[in-house]
Amino acid sequence: MTEDLIAAAREAMSRAYAPYSGFAVGAAVRADNGKIYSGCNVENSAYPEGLCAEAAAIAAMVNAGAQKIDEVCVMGRGDSLVTPCGGCRQKIREFAAGSTAIHVCGPEGIRRTTTLDELLPLSFGPENLK
Repeated sequence: MTEDLIAAAREAMSRAYAPYSGFAVGAAVRADNGKIYSGCNVENSAYPEGLCAEAAAIAAMVNAGAQKIDEVCVMGRGDSLVTPCGGCRQKIREFAAGSTAIHVCGPEGIRRTTTLDELLPLSFGPENLK
């Protein structure tokens, strides 16, 4: 059920710490254990030291003992699609299959659903190191 994933991303977005850009982002991942882990972006006055919402959600998932993502939701405001940045696409890749659904949402709900392979074609992953 994707609605619970969207609700978790929406709630996380409401907690974002974005005093500099004013651009709040929330993310939620559903792990293979069925549990949802969420995160929000956290800015820092030393700009490159901020944390993306997707990275925060993945860290919460790993901290809870899960290591496989089954579904992702990323939510931001505005008219443009708020997709994961390049670094977060790679972070998602570490724990997700190419066919993993990534729901790009606004506060109203899903704007587009894509797959990790569509967002990060010809990606480098753990199997490349074997």
